[in-house]
Amino acid sequence: MRKTDIIIRNETPNDFSAVEHLTREAFWNVYRPGCTEHYILHCFRNDPAFVPELDLVLGQAGRLVGHILYVHAFIETDDGQCLPILTFGPLSIDPAHQKQGLGKLLVNTSLEKAAALGFGAVAITGNLEFYRHSGFVMGKSRNIRYADDPEADYFLVKELAPGFLHGVSGVFHDPEGYFVAESDPAGFEAFDAQFPHREKQKLPGQLG
Repeated sequence: MRKTDIIIRNETPNDFSAVEHLTREAFWNVYRPGCTEHYILHCFRNDPAFVPELDLVLGQAGRLVGHILYVHAFIETDDGQCLPILTFGPLSIDPAHQKQGLGKLLVNTSLEKAAALGFGAVAITGNLEFYRHSGFVMGKSRNIRYADDPEADYFLVKELAPGFLHGVSGVFHDPEGYFVAESDPAGFEAFDAQFPHREKQKLPGQLG
């Protein structure tokens, strides 16, 4: 990978269609037959939780091949407070450009920018083996529990400001925007119908 070929910048409205197609390609049949991530992305752009400063695309050799989206989230602390943090996703890399370090580069660049903007921590669900290289640890090791699965090894957190999570214990809930395809199935079907037809397949390893 030649870093001189790579540009990471903020997404613009001119990128929207290409990024939605990229996201659909990156997630199609990965976690479920078909995917909904492109619709989640589409809807989040008009959601108050959306963080436009951290809506980033990655281009390589003049082609858009990666994207990451951040949204506001919070930890419901055990003493009854709401601690503002971030979460991110979808993180999309074009299938032809995966396993080349581009996802890690995009994540690390976006985390550095989030820290520079003054955000204190990030929580995600993901593969610890991948994300530990970016400084993530299991949430339960920091007394932060995932609402859907309190003992989850795949629920991860990272401090952006040293000590931000010191003494904090509580529960993280996924922002509602991640469930938009379930809450508005007709809207999702109409949106997905605008894309080229692809066969939905039930494959080993999918979540459901």
